Amino acid sequence: MMNELNLVPASAEIFLAIAILCILVAGLFFKEEKNSVSHILSLAAIGGAALITLADFNAGQTAYTFSNMFIADPMANMLKLFSYLATAMTLIYSRQYTAQRGMLGGTLSGEFYVLALMTLLGQMVMISGNNFLIIYLGLELMSLSLYGLVALRREHAISTEAAMKYFVLGALASGFMLYGISMLYGATGTLDLTKLAVAAASGMANKPVLVFGLVFMVAGLAFKLGTAPFHMWMPDVYQGAPTSVTLLLGAAPKLAAFAITLRLLVEGLAALAADWQQMLMVMAVASMAIGNITAIAQTNIKRMLAYSTISQMGFMLLGLLSGVFAGSGASDMANAYSSSMFYAVTYVLTTLGSFGMIMLLSRSGFEADNLDDFKGLSQRSPWFAAVMMVLLLSLAGVPPMVGFYAKLSVLQAVLASGQVWLALVAVLFSLVGAFYYLRIIKLMYFDAPLDNSPIVVGRDMQITLSANGIAVVLLGVLPGPLMAACAHAIAQTLAS
Repeated sequence: MMNELNLVPASAEIFLAIAILCILVAGLFFKEEKNSVSHILSLAAIGGAALITLADFNAGQTAYTFSNMFIADPMANMLKLFSYLATAMTLIYSRQYTAQRGMLGGTLSGEFYVLALMTLLGQMVMISGNNFLIIYLGLELMSLSLYGLVALRREHAISTEAAMKYFVLGALASGFMLYGISMLYGATGTLDLTKLAVAAASGMANKPVLVFGLVFMVAGLAFKLGTAPFHMWMPDVYQGAPTSVTLLLGAAPKLAAFAITLRLLVEGLAALAADWQQMLMVMAVASMAIGNITAIAQTNIKRMLAYSTISQMGFMLLGLLSGVFAGSGASDMANAYSSSMFYAVTYVLTTLGSFGMIMLLSRSGFEADNLDDFKGLSQRSPWFAAVMMVLLLSLAGVPPMVGFYAKLSVLQAVLASGQVWLALVAVLFSLVGAFYYLRIIKLMYFDAPLDNSPIVVGRDMQITLSANGIAVVLLGVLPGPLMAACAHAIAQTLAS
């Protein structure tokens, strides 16, 4: 259904925007060091937006508004729900970490929470964008907020350097994307993705200009996903940013990046699938190679997880490119895209816990970001050592963790497309990647601890982190419901 004046499809975004303004004003009257007003209000705002989106998701309808520029469909609603979950968990994990590092003070108390919610709002707009302008608006809203978050510790030289690198390279990537948009607009005369798909399929548009614009568009998307060869910002920014901000960078934004990649390439430029499929294939193989091999040499766990992310995003691209091979039917396409979506969701869930463990072991004046900081963790806390082991095994793709089923579903999609060699390459690099995950498990269980101080952490973080680890196991044992939800969302989206 389409109604230009209907604000209901965007009600969650409107609610969150109003909530952000309220939290911004509340920060003027409450000092965050003494209370948790901004923290509680932020979680309440995320909860309110989640209830609105959940009602839309249960309705299962596809709605357009703002002259067809904004879409609320099952895929958008589902990805938004997981974005809420990822952001809420990040705020819970970050509460003690940010307070200890003075990131909640200043002239505006609670600016960390305001900027974090702004990144979430940007992701929501990206996920529901059905027009180049709306997608770019959401992209910049998210990116500008993240630039500020990376530089939030103004007196910290490493964070400031990381923010400068991220800002410069992010601006370059935005320029690539804008130039690609201008080329596509010049070739088709529209910014609407639905009309773009019709124009590209008609054969009337200038093919060389379309492909030229596509190249720049894919380059911009690759930067946001963090795939090779546009990955150079990730290790430095992941390491230099405060760990709480690194988690905001590395978790929920990947869901939004997946959404705009699917909308732009699959929904908008399906007629050019033969062109962008080759680009994604090169990026996927390069990402798995560079990510897994380079991660072996890292001693900083945040840099190691950055290279791990590069390889994981490369694996996710395999699902996206597997749906467009010649001879693929509608069911094969839906299976490929849903496996990629399932991979993105489960990766985010696992990476939340991984960075949460780094914040768990960090304390005032000490960052637990070196591999040696995990030595002997099983002696200090057997339970959290087990949680970390589960998360690492999931990232490595070891059964029965959810990461195994996610990799298996993507590989099945690749094999269904007839690209056996691509599946073999993916398996090979997964075996290489298992080394650096297992190395941390070895440090936790077989090495003596360098630090025997007790782990002091809030009850909310203990419960959330434990639930995170348990969910990784349960979803691996019972992946059916989540996989079915992803398949249903993708099928409804492709049919709309």
